[in-house]
Amino acid sequence: MLPAVAAASPSLSHLPRYHHLGRRFHLRRHRLLPATPARPSCGVTRARRLLLAGAFASGEGPSGQDVDYSAGATNSGSAYLGLFVRLLGLDNDARDREHAVCTLYQYSLGGRKCIDEIMQFPGCIVLIISLLKSESTPACEAAAGLLRNITSVHIYRKMAGESGAMEEIISLLCKSTITPEILEQCLCTIWNFSIDENWRYKILRSDVLMKIVSYLDEEDIKVKEAAGGIISNLALSPSNHGALVEAGVIPKLVHLLQTKEDDYKIIRKEAKSSLIQLTGDDHYYSLIIEEGLVRVPLVGSAAYKAFKPLPHSWPSFPDGSEIQRSSRPSKYGATELLLGLSVNENDTKPDEAKINAMIGRSNQQFLARVGAIELDDQGKEESGSEKNDMYTILPWVDGVARLVLILGLEDVSAIKKAARALGDASINEHMRTSFKEAGAVKPLLQLLKHKDVHVREAGAYALEKLSVSATVCRNIKTEGGLELLVNIVKDRDTPVELLEKIIYILSRMFDMGICMVAAPDTEGDKDSGNNAIPQTSVNQEMASELIFDFDAISRLMKVLKEALPRLQARVCCVLDHVAASEQHATAMTAVCTGSVIEAILEIGVIHGTRSDSENFDETPSAVIEELSEAVSAAVRLLTKLLNFDLFIRSINSEKITSLLRRMLKSSFPLQSKDCLAACLIKLESRAGLSGDHGVSNIDMEITIYQTIPRLVEQMMTSLSFENKRSAVIELNKIISGGVLEYARALADAGGIFPLVKMLEEGDGDALEAILAILYNLSMDPENHPAVIAAGAVPLLKRIVLTEGPQWSSAIQLLRTLPV
Repeated sequence: MLPAVAAASPSLSHLPRYHHLGRRFHLRRHRLLPATPARPSCGVTRARRLLLAGAFASGEGPSGQDVDYSAGATNSGSAYLGLFVRLLGLDNDARDREHAVCTLYQYSLGGRKCIDEIMQFPGCIVLIISLLKSESTPACEAAAGLLRNITSVHIYRKMAGESGAMEEIISLLCKSTITPEILEQCLCTIWNFSIDENWRYKILRSDVLMKIVSYLDEEDIKVKEAAGGIISNLALSPSNHGALVEAGVIPKLVHLLQTKEDDYKIIRKEAKSSLIQLTGDDHYYSLIIEEGLVRVPLVGSAAYKAFKPLPHSWPSFPDGSEIQRSSRPSKYGATELLLGLSVNENDTKPDEAKINAMIGRSNQQFLARVGAIELDDQGKEESGSEKNDMYTILPWVDGVARLVLILGLEDVSAIKKAARALGDASINEHMRTSFKEAGAVKPLLQLLKHKDVHVREAGAYALEKLSVSATVCRNIKTEGGLELLVNIVKDRDTPVELLEKIIYILSRMFDMGICMVAAPDTEGDKDSGNNAIPQTSVNQEMASELIFDFDAISRLMKVLKEALPRLQARVCCVLDHVAASEQHATAMTAVCTGSVIEAILEIGVIHGTRSDSENFDETPSAVIEELSEAVSAAVRLLTKLLNFDLFIRSINSEKITSLLRRMLKSSFPLQSKDCLAACLIKLESRAGLSGDHGVSNIDMEITIYQTIPRLVEQMMTSLSFENKRSAVIELNKIISGGVLEYARALADAGGIFPLVKMLEEGDGDALEAILAILYNLSMDPENHPAVIAAGAVPLLKRIVLTEGPQWSSAIQLLRTLPV
């Protein structure tokens, strides 16, 4: 047990007198007190510093004997220290307490041993915390500084927190009169607390985060460092990322990271650490990319030793396109040295993306040549995690170029990390175009042939992210990637994860109209005599037949049977684009495509029928969306294949028609029913179905479940009055047909309220159509409450009073309503 203060105190007769210090000390209330305290900026007078030097640092105790610091509280030096702790008591004079805390603060600067000697006295931490409320600026500053030093030691940090140090420090921060010195000490104390994860949560709950973030804009460099350190520690807990981003740290940290002054070295380190932690979340990483930074893996300097610069040749852009040669090349080689420069003003100038790609490539290749692109100790500074998880963060020009450079190395781990990081950074068209201009597409396609399966998957992941851009898809086609992608699909050993990404890339290429590359001209084409078919179409069809053969189609059909709805939609998209060829349609018929489509429709019926609406409502919206997308894609493929008699003979037309009709009545989104209606009409005409099977009412069902809901939605959501007008006129034609089910369908779809609302805007034939529809609806008494609730009565009366052309129709409608 630590000795008590009284037990450690020497007798008063042995206390020395310091007449040589120029100050007269006297005894009051049995305590050692200076008579006339001074107030320098640091809160400690020269006399007290000499006192410390004489009483502690010089090795002489109060009676002149040597002081053994290792003896702890049992020696006279520690006993003398106890007097200063006793001076912190609340019953002492404010000046005495100020001198004591300033002295203890100066003593604590001696390191861990000095802090241990102070903390051996029970209750001293509470007295120090109480001085944070002192009206004396030196006392408050010294108390905050002493707490800063105490909380730097782990075992004392918990004691200080449990004693209320955090709350008092935060309260002190909220004062408007706080000095920069006190502010620095308070922030550094919170910095110490933020080392422990439990205290990070309490810092966020204290509502002081916004203040800490605002201190990043302070002019005082020390305040910036402390605030940056706190944020860096808070970012170590992923649960804190949301609060940090909401507080606006990302643009501030990016600005500090881009500051080049030498004094900002620590701030840049803390800002980089925070940003790297925030990149762990995809959404927050996208915000960082929008600010112009890219996350790059640290792969080790040894990996770059395999970098081999290209031999001297005429310069080219990073994406492989050549720079036009000057008409007046320099005999000294200056033309080759100055990349991209041309003496001919009429030459096409490179765009900004190509220029940035060249700048980034030059910077990174230069660093790689001199061995300074990555230092072996850089990872230790960037992250405290294992090497496999180490990243740095670079401006996008350099980051894009470095990722592409790593793709060309030999280290398998480095290549895999770079491909993953490249895909993660491809969040917008700017970044995707930048990677394309930097020449990323060609090496990524080469990775698809790598012997390591994880490298292949990483390359496919990056290409799948890049393929969102139409320019990248065209680049894939130019580099001969389409045949490579199809060959991977045909390979039975291709893993499911890799196959899924390849199918996504193919579907995007087809959606964007990036078809097969034209095959070379053949001699047989000249003698065919078929001048009606363009040469390009013939070549593309030939290339299609060469690439998408029976093996590719059968492999895609196997995936379609086993895949989840989201991937099924992508497979149907690919097959839909190749189904225009009779040869491909024949292959699809041979692999029983009709039965697979039938199975997809059955799943859609199970999940979307109105009889199971309760379970349908409980299904997550994402699942419903994916399922409806798969059904729509399958129906579009079915519609395309109905062009071929061989396929029609291979399917059960009656069953598929029944499934389509049930899907039409289902609770699936309205936009998914457009293709259902078109397919039903085409199937009825192509299959020659008779009315014996109950399919003669297909037109009525399409009108009820697709046409009327679509027109009602058009009235409700369209911003154009002309679109609303056309919807009303078309609805009037349908309702005036005299079919009772149509009027009920219109009421069930919620069409009464938008019709009444259009009474205020409509005129001419549109107003006449609205009144006619409402009159037909009013023939059913069940619709009267809805018409009245929509506010039709006052609007109809106004039309009657204006005595316009439609006043007779309005008064006729009023007479049918119970008003």
